[in-house]
Amino acid sequence: MPHKHKATPKRVFINNIDSYSSRNVAKYVHGRLNAAWFRCSRSDTSGDSLKSAKNRNTSKSQNQAFQVVGTVSNLSDELPPHILEEYCHPGKEELLSKLMECQVIIYNISQDADQVEEASWAVKALHDHREDFTSPKIFILISTVMTWANSIPLDPEDPELPFTDEIFYCRKAHPSFKKHIDLEKVVVKVGKSNREIFSTYVVASGLQYGMGEGVFHFFFKESWLGEASAISIYGDGKNIIPTIHVTDLASVVQNVIQHQPRPYYLLAVDLSNNSMEELVKIIATVVGPGNTVNRPFEDIYLNPELTVTEIESLQVNLRMEAVNVENLFSIHWHCESGLVDNVDLVVEEYRLSRGLLPLRVCILGPPAVGKTTLSLQICKKYKLHHITLRDTIYKAMAELEGIVKNPDPDAEEVAAEAQELLNTLNESMDSEGSSFLQKEQLKVLRDKMTSNQCKNQGYVLDAFPNSYKQAEDLFEDEQEEFSEKFTPEFVLVLDATEFFLTDRVINLPEETVQDLGYEPEKFLSRLAIYRENMQEEKSVLNYFEELDIIPVLLGNVMEDNVLCKDARSHIDICTSSDTQSNSTLCALNALFNLQFAPFEPSLPCVSEATNGEEPATSLLMRSRAARWEEWTQSSEEVRMLEELHMANLTDQMRSYLMKSVMPTLGKGLIECCRTQPAEPLDFLAEFLFRNNPHDH
Repeated sequence: MPHKHKATPKRVFINNIDSYSSRNVAKYVHGRLNAAWFRCSRSDTSGDSLKSAKNRNTSKSQNQAFQVVGTVSNLSDELPPHILEEYCHPGKEELLSKLMECQVIIYNISQDADQVEEASWAVKALHDHREDFTSPKIFILISTVMTWANSIPLDPEDPELPFTDEIFYCRKAHPSFKKHIDLEKVVVKVGKSNREIFSTYVVASGLQYGMGEGVFHFFFKESWLGEASAISIYGDGKNIIPTIHVTDLASVVQNVIQHQPRPYYLLAVDLSNNSMEELVKIIATVVGPGNTVNRPFEDIYLNPELTVTEIESLQVNLRMEAVNVENLFSIHWHCESGLVDNVDLVVEEYRLSRGLLPLRVCILGPPAVGKTTLSLQICKKYKLHHITLRDTIYKAMAELEGIVKNPDPDAEEVAAEAQELLNTLNESMDSEGSSFLQKEQLKVLRDKMTSNQCKNQGYVLDAFPNSYKQAEDLFEDEQEEFSEKFTPEFVLVLDATEFFLTDRVINLPEETVQDLGYEPEKFLSRLAIYRENMQEEKSVLNYFEELDIIPVLLGNVMEDNVLCKDARSHIDICTSSDTQSNSTLCALNALFNLQFAPFEPSLPCVSEATNGEEPATSLLMRSRAARWEEWTQSSEEVRMLEELHMANLTDQMRSYLMKSVMPTLGKGLIECCRTQPAEPLDFLAEFLFRNNPHDH
């Protein structure tokens, strides 16, 4: 008869299961332990029929071999799939009864010092009740390398000689972590009495990173926000920080549960031995501005986002090697060589874990349709970066001018290259509006779109590209993966009638017209070029369609003054793909709440001619022609008349104030100072009302 595998569910308890460290340990341990059990059950029943295998799969999903329970600071509305039960602030009697039901008890004190006392009570209580155990139990304490922080160097002449877990009895704790090392000693001691019934282990964890970050979150956050020009390195940054990815820490714990090794003290650190300076610099380079600045370490205490425990942990200076983990287990490392070597993976985890997915939008349309107005509103609402071709090139030119004017004596070639690029960009600005862009212009724009700020938050590309060729030159690169990182996710297309655009430009202030290049000839030329580009066989919209980026047509601005309601169906189609993130969908749908700057046409819209009157179209055309003529003629005389009119109004207003207002107001102020009422403003208002000279 075939052997039937029957597994009794085992409970794994983890404290603070809703915290960063314990949450990730719980999720990983649950998955790996059940995966290992399932592989074992399959090998034990390899002779079963297909029907039996299907039954095992169903049974497995309904009744896992390992079920995770734990304490939480706040009960969640819905339990995660890997958590069976949560206990919120249970009393000692209730907690002990829950622990007695578990075969594995994991207490994580690596981040929360407040859990030391509870963990100490738990291990002692379990030891006192070991005679009542119905099955053997394992107690694992996840501690911290801060219990080694004040250890004496093994060889003063060789400071790079690492500490290993084989000499754990020589460790000395940081003064603030004395309770941690005392608890470690208690755990080791109670486990020696009867290891067959109650075995105990201490896993001393390095500073944890990955999956959203713990102690390093401040540096990731400061870099991601991009508000600081340089990321702070507190102190000289030369101290060596033992680290481990939180997934690798969970892997060590999982191996301890499965293999129950003889050594009961294990270091859990990766092979990196990176300094504080190296860690901050790589975070600043990949996520932030790329610049760092050293500050006195005392300044870190002014940072409200770091706890005292985290600050003290960042001061640690230890070289460590996890000998027992290396010799006892065959761990499939996630980041064996540390954060610096795996920074791209860690940054991607940070973005996904915290939902920091960038939103990349391109807004197209004819000149003066309102692209910049909408772009700035979107950027303000969603903290995106506004990109225009002209502003980007001008900013790059300003930076190049700074390099040329203040050259580095040791880098003359850099200054020469900067001057050459500056000359090229200066020449290229004369051809603005052309469908052809020089490679230097494209490089400047592409560098901006792939900057850390745009990769972190996203961008709105305003009024570019205008043709198929411009889009092809900008977004296509020899490395296809590179282009996908900065190609827009959404393309919004505005449109309006020629009359609407012309009338809007006519009503703009003269300074704005000159700044935007909307002089009559230039404006009409740009409008004609845009219409011509859109009528080409291969337009810029065709380019995006070929990339499966469906342009969202936002209708006629003149008719709605808001985003066209008909565009809702286009957005639904555009965002129906399962690959789009929820945050991006919400952001795009919220665009319907944004409005264009209010615009009131100065001419009535006549639909038809009646009673022999001149046709409406002819009226509009004649009025429009007259306005263009008025707009283009010299306005010096008009400005002089306006100035004289304003001066006359100013004199009249001054005379009125001095004769009718100031005498009464002066008396009121004097009376207010004399009486000193509790509500001076109310008193003065009442005085002016009673003594209004026009009432007498």
